[in-house]
Amino acid sequence: MPPAANTHESGEPLERAQRDVVALGIAIAALILFVGIGGRVMPQILRSWLGMQQPPDMLLTNALLLNVALLIFGWRRYEELRREVGVRRIAEEKARALAESDPLTGCRNRRGITPAIDEMLRVAHEQQQEVALLLIDLDNFKTINDRCGHKAGDAVLVETAMRIERLLPADGICARMGGDEFACAFTFDEGDRARADRLAADIVGAISTPVTVADLTIDVTVSVGLAASRQPGNGNSQPDAEMLIHWSDIAMYHAKKSGRDRHAWFEPQMESEIRFRNALESGLRRGIGAGEFVPYYQQQIDIQTGKLVGFEMLARWKSPEFGIVSPDMFIPLAEDLGVIDKLSESLIRAALEDAKGWNPELTLAVNISPLQLRDPWFAQKLLRLLTECGFPPQRFEIEITESCLHENIAVVRSILTSLKNQGVKVSLDDFGTGFSSLAQLRALPFDRLKIDRSFVTELANEGANSELVAAIVALGRGLGLPIVAEGIENDEALAALRKLGDIKGQGFLYGKPEDAEATLERLMAQAAREISPANHSLPESKRAAG
Repeated sequence: MPPAANTHESGEPLERAQRDVVALGIAIAALILFVGIGGRVMPQILRSWLGMQQPPDMLLTNALLLNVALLIFGWRRYEELRREVGVRRIAEEKARALAESDPLTGCRNRRGITPAIDEMLRVAHEQQQEVALLLIDLDNFKTINDRCGHKAGDAVLVETAMRIERLLPADGICARMGGDEFACAFTFDEGDRARADRLAADIVGAISTPVTVADLTIDVTVSVGLAASRQPGNGNSQPDAEMLIHWSDIAMYHAKKSGRDRHAWFEPQMESEIRFRNALESGLRRGIGAGEFVPYYQQQIDIQTGKLVGFEMLARWKSPEFGIVSPDMFIPLAEDLGVIDKLSESLIRAALEDAKGWNPELTLAVNISPLQLRDPWFAQKLLRLLTECGFPPQRFEIEITESCLHENIAVVRSILTSLKNQGVKVSLDDFGTGFSSLAQLRALPFDRLKIDRSFVTELANEGANSELVAAIVALGRGLGLPIVAEGIENDEALAALRKLGDIKGQGFLYGKPEDAEATLERLMAQAAREISPANHSLPESKRAAG
């Protein structure tokens, strides 16, 4: 049926055109006949009316009347065609306007602004001017939609478009590129980039004014990327609209990476940074499936006895293209790409399989991304993973940062409570660097606090950090929460921590993180030392210290 329908649709204009040609041919033939027959018959009819001769031949008279009818038919058909062409022209203009404009904000869309920018570039090049393109992206717009509703989000977009257009110069054009992204372009004199800077700053300031929707007051910020049609080193080469949009998009991403709520100019080196990031993204997606992400393990030690009590799992990316990549680089990237769940699950599964071969007294701790705690089913997924791997929940511990406490606190409390009810322990990581309150520490089911490494590494200086660490230890003791100190890198820091009481520690002083094979070798060597005859003669505390 579809092919038949397509044939009918494509054949209809052809049939109509054929009918129009026939009608035109009939009208022309009728006109020729009218001239030929009318020139002969009309004088005879006129003289017959004056009584000067007999009426003309009836056949010729009928032929003349037929010619008149054909002429009338041709004229009417011409008028119909003229009206139809007019209606179609109006409909096409309306369809073009709809196709090139955004129905929500009323400004142009991407399809409409691209040819307009190309024309602006052509005129500016002839007049020795430059074109500036600003790409404007609302920061965290998804959060506005989620918290305030899509109706409020639409109102923010409309208000944003109005504020941008009010600030644009007379020759400026504005478009909604899609979602929460806008673009505007205007011309300026060569070398006068300060004008574009001022406009970008004005737009950032204007949009940051809160938007009131019904009884809601919504705070909005934007990141703006700027690009000029003349780039240093490009000579007189002229970019097209797509290239200008591409450059400003790179600059906008740079503005977001620099802290949002600001603007940034495109610079050529930014493009190589984007290429590197794109290569990292492709490698990351490919590497998860290829098993390139592996767990490393850092020892956790009882600093009073020196006894090994467990390990913290740290992720490493063994990339054939980039080498060993640290988590500081690929974890934020995985969060941005939305693959942190998949990456974390593969690492935890591998770590659980490794830890099953360790001494059953040793614990395994893993870091959890704040994004994972937005999933209300996270606890069930983690417990299912423990069950599938046959790993005791009592040996497992998750570490979350203080930033998690500023998410949906009810969801976080539900997740942590479900995990703790099954025996999983929960640590508050990097304590002291965020804004957690005593009420949150009492309300959430934490099992221990981890002091951030930035405080521990300077303990040997006996400065303010030593007092702060002592205060954290005292706070943990008062709340019944054991303490783990990160970043122990020298004997002075270790000695200072030992004065504070029963604390667990980890850091380079005890060795660098190792892969599964090296960790297993370490444990086997330690076990051999513990059962050696010479070791049995040592005091128990020294045997534990190895």
